[in-house]
Amino acid sequence: MPLPLYLLAVAVFAMGTSEFMLAGLLPDIAADFGVTVATAGMLTPAFAVGMIAGAPVVAALARNWPRRSGLLGFVLAFAAAHAVGAVTTSFTILFATRVLAALANAGFLAVALTAAATLVPAGRKGRALAVLLSGTTLATIAGVPGGSLLGTVFGWRSAFWAVAALCLPAALGIWLGISAKRVKAQRTGGPALRAELALLTRPRLLLAMLLGALVNAATFASFTFLAPVVTGTAGLDKLWIPVVLVLFGAGSFAGVTLAGRLSDRHPGLVLAAGGPLLLIGWPVLAVLAHQPAALCILVFVQGALSFALGSTLITRVLYEAAEAPTMNGSYATAALNAGAAVGPLAAAATLTTRAGALGPLWASGLMTAAALLIAFPLRTTAAAGAGGSTEVLPGRPGTGPRLTNDHRTGT
Repeated sequence: MPLPLYLLAVAVFAMGTSEFMLAGLLPDIAADFGVTVATAGMLTPAFAVGMIAGAPVVAALARNWPRRSGLLGFVLAFAAAHAVGAVTTSFTILFATRVLAALANAGFLAVALTAAATLVPAGRKGRALAVLLSGTTLATIAGVPGGSLLGTVFGWRSAFWAVAALCLPAALGIWLGISAKRVKAQRTGGPALRAELALLTRPRLLLAMLLGALVNAATFASFTFLAPVVTGTAGLDKLWIPVVLVLFGAGSFAGVTLAGRLSDRHPGLVLAAGGPLLLIGWPVLAVLAHQPAALCILVFVQGALSFALGSTLITRVLYEAAEAPTMNGSYATAALNAGAAVGPLAAAATLTTRAGALGPLWASGLMTAAALLIAFPLRTTAAAGAGGSTEVLPGRPGTGPRLTNDHRTGT
């Protein structure tokens, strides 16, 4: 994998740390601003909504920009939003900074996903995506627990300052490692914006986006509210919150690494094997969450399964939208963050039910079940676009790989 791809992953690490670290900071943020944990939890979907709205809009505006200056501008804007968030005494302003940071993150990720796909051969998009997403999974292993630990020891604002500081070496890496060459999509004979947007009517693309959104919704529903499960249901000390987040992150890293090796040619194998296991895992976790050992083991497993399936489905989005070279990254980003917005909202609604802190785990199970129920009757369509092997057809430059059905994958 080329060095610029790893430099992009450094920036994704900083942004992933910000996106996920609230899972360990929500109780302190709620206490500081005098709001409920459920209200503080809305900071996560606020970030996701900004990502959803920002990804296609910013990607369309930036499609002819020099990639280096665009990526650099997004990273610096992201850092500035966190600096403001670290000093504000208003929950409304904090909420606004999350939206603004999300817009910067959306622009960065949409451009970075597209750039990553162009840095590798056509049949290795899954591997490139795995490297890029490793920044996110490493954020859950090191950045998020580190932010949680900082918040526990020095207050939640220190975690925001740390994210702002992380952006600076990432910006330097982008400046030194990414070419300043302008994209010039129109002038080089690339597709028009209208043609790229027209791909959103393709059933296979929409199916991949929908399934990716549902799996990510299930992931964020539980991840956002893990802290109350650790300290309440399991009865552990607050210092165990970063430990549990590390386990989730380690599982997610294992899952995305494995999926990166399989998602290009055997995505159906990942989906057919991992989908039912992920579905079973959420209610089992809800039932056994009061046992600390079981909680730790199952958090690792669910992290691995969630990211294996989620990254595989998002890889399919990039393949299905291969004819939209400047916009396909925004489609993948929008799908990911539609789930990240819906999941915590659904989970927050369960906190006031009889399920209490375990409500988000049951909600995750229901959303995973919905994904499997949608995928099963459409498995023929899904197999053509998400269960087939990938091969590059000669004589069709610019269209990307065609997905051919491989019945050996089990879909």
